[in-house]
Amino acid sequence: MNAVTDIPVLTSLFGHVNLGYLLAESQRLDEWRRFARDGLGVHADEPQAGVLALRIDRHARRIIVRRGPAEDVIALGWQLDSEQALQLALDRLQARGIPVQEGSGDAAASRGVERFWGFDGPKRLRIELFTQPVCSEAPLDMQASGFVTGAQGMGHFAISTREPEAMLKFFQDVFDARISDYIDDRFNGIDLDLAFLRLNARHHSIAVAATRGKRMDPLRTRIHHLNLQCKCLDDVTQAYRRMRDLGFVIANGIGQHPNDRELSFYVASPSGFEIELGWNPIEVTDEASWQPVRYRGTSLWGHFPEGLTLGAKLGQMRRGLMSLTRKEYTVEAKR
Repeated sequence: MNAVTDIPVLTSLFGHVNLGYLLAESQRLDEWRRFARDGLGVHADEPQAGVLALRIDRHARRIIVRRGPAEDVIALGWQLDSEQALQLALDRLQARGIPVQEGSGDAAASRGVERFWGFDGPKRLRIELFTQPVCSEAPLDMQASGFVTGAQGMGHFAISTREPEAMLKFFQDVFDARISDYIDDRFNGIDLDLAFLRLNARHHSIAVAATRGKRMDPLRTRIHHLNLQCKCLDDVTQAYRRMRDLGFVIANGIGQHPNDRELSFYVASPSGFEIELGWNPIEVTDEASWQPVRYRGTSLWGHFPEGLTLGAKLGQMRRGLMSLTRKEYTVEAKR
């Protein structure tokens, strides 16, 4: 206990951090607006020229797409539930010699937060920490009935890597992430190992994928997908039908995962990374009894590729081979 305040000293961030927002950059804002509002069925605002702000709950901005050339994710924002939790995270980053920059003013407002602290995470994906989101009481104008957020955050993200050990260690050391389970699978003749990390009751907030043996990264984008969890099954099935009718590429049709039991589908966003829209995954409510399990295959049923062309397969192979020629950035403690 802290003798001055009688507040317990925080020693772990597990249960105190969740995924808060995603910031992307794209020249295809009109397509993004159609994708989000008419396809996913979420609330879409245009608070200023060159910015699309998507809402799924009280947070004024959960997905932000600003005009720019990247066609990729620029940053992921992580919400800490107290100033004490934020300070613990910052202290850990400082102890590792990781430079952190504070953001405020217009930069913070564009993300829908009061302030944030940012640094280069694994694969140079920008990681930003915040405590106070800007919230809106304005009614949501969306086709979906609602999304599961709250203390579990906005969902999860999946990322591919050539350095899975370093990436897992980073999230475990800094955020106290815990392994939920593992999946072994085979895609296009390549063996994959996947690890799923949780930060709270959500089965996983982070999924890390790596090729077995020769480590390659076939993705152009920094992440593979962002997951949003719908409150009802109809929201998933209706969004799937709308996306197909609108002509967006369905990466994987509706199916169910064996580990978290979520029923979902994957659709390619206008910037290339995918959005997984899902329903009813299990929660880890008993930490004392949870034991990681290794599964074979990412789907119990379904999730069949619908938009994977020969050209796309060849592109993945080419990018995978090219990734062998460069070193992937890892976040390591400076000594």
